[in-house]
Amino acid sequence: MTLKQLEAFYWAATCKNFAIAANRLNISVSSLSKRIGELESSIGAELFSRSARSATLTALGEQLVPHAKDLLRNADQFMQQASNNLSYSGRCRFGAGELTSLTWMAKLIEVIQQAHPNLLVEPFVGVGELVERGLEEGELDFAVIAGPSSRPAIASRVIGSAQFEWVAAPSAVTNPAAVTPADLPGLTLITLPQSSGAIRILDDWLTEQRVSPGRNQCCNGWGGIAAMLQQGLGVGFLPSAWAGILIERGHLQPLPAFPPLRPLTYTFQWRRDDTRPMLETLRAQAEACLDFHAPTGMI
Repeated sequence: MTLKQLEAFYWAATCKNFAIAANRLNISVSSLSKRIGELESSIGAELFSRSARSATLTALGEQLVPHAKDLLRNADQFMQQASNNLSYSGRCRFGAGELTSLTWMAKLIEVIQQAHPNLLVEPFVGVGELVERGLEEGELDFAVIAGPSSRPAIASRVIGSAQFEWVAAPSAVTNPAAVTPADLPGLTLITLPQSSGAIRILDDWLTEQRVSPGRNQCCNGWGGIAAMLQQGLGVGFLPSAWAGILIERGHLQPLPAFPPLRPLTYTFQWRRDDTRPMLETLRAQAEACLDFHAPTGMI
């Protein structure tokens, strides 16, 4: 029995399918199946039932999953204690929202790869719902998105927050100081779709103000929302750093009578059953890199 065989068994048992498990280990599906077969031969029993269209755990396999998890965790801890400068290797896939991808995601990848040159870091960018699903199904190692997650299988830890500001173009609102939340029923509100984390703070704000917009116009990207607002198609909110740049250029103006939105909390998320020490290292690096200021030339 080897650690590679145990890894193959554990991830095949806890991921949605063998293909996802093989991708996590950076090996082919046939190599994954071979390692599992070697492990089954060494213990003299089947861990997966292959009679169905997809492999499912046998009763013995179900019993051995938590033991495999403990052995792999202990092996990780052993390696961590053996070297103060432990460098991880293999492939690491993480999920992020669009705002993170446009601001500090590239810096995070650079920091991780400088610390762990043999670790291939691959980001997946999508709305929070898609990212959480990928994390839960084992396609991703961790995620940095608006949170916390409501999924029982996912653990979350706060690493920072993003601030937003209400804005509109001069062509959309001629007297911004006079516009209040009570005017929203007569305005178009430009927002992200319901699957976005930012909608949480918008819903709370609308409830507190006891208003509803006359029309919601959705766009699934911050860049598109910024462009639509500058075109005068409605009112909305942008990340504070972005709003400040566009206000300074005269493309947008603040809406001072609109109470501010609460900050949007961002979390580092991982599967509760994933106890690898690597995740704590990556969480600390993500927290250190978090910065939602717009890069030069972004807007």
